[in-house]
Amino acid sequence: MGHPRAFISFDFDNNKTDRDLFVGQAYNSNTPFDIQDWSSKETLPQKEWEALINDKINRCHLAIILVGKKTSIALGVIKEIGFASANNIPFFGIYVGGADSTTTLPTGLARNRTIKWSWDGVASAIDQCMREGKNKLMK
Repeated sequence: MGHPRAFISFDFDNNKTDRDLFVGQAYNSNTPFDIQDWSSKETLPQKEWEALINDKINRCHLAIILVGKKTSIALGVIKEIGFASANNIPFFGIYVGGADSTTTLPTGLARNRTIKWSWDGVASAIDQCMREGKNKLMK
């Protein structure tokens, strides 16, 4: 049985480097999930982007929201949280880029579902997500 697929949501304008570090470390360590690089590679009209990202999130088992200091105003991240919620895809947040428990969170992401970045913490949050959501691994 494979690892669950995770959609990574992040503020492209402010946290791309944090995303690259997170994904790079995930690929080079024994992490309990597989990352699909399904970010949009081009600028699309809003309706097309929404349909594309909604579909990609729906094909994952969970979503991981990288929360930086300005993520609360990142409209794309807010929409991605909404898509995950609407599709019953469990999600959690990870503080990056100097963000912490005093950082304003994006709409839809609960404080008690946002953690400091540690691989043990990520593994625990993924286990919790898999127990509550789409826990049947898709082929």
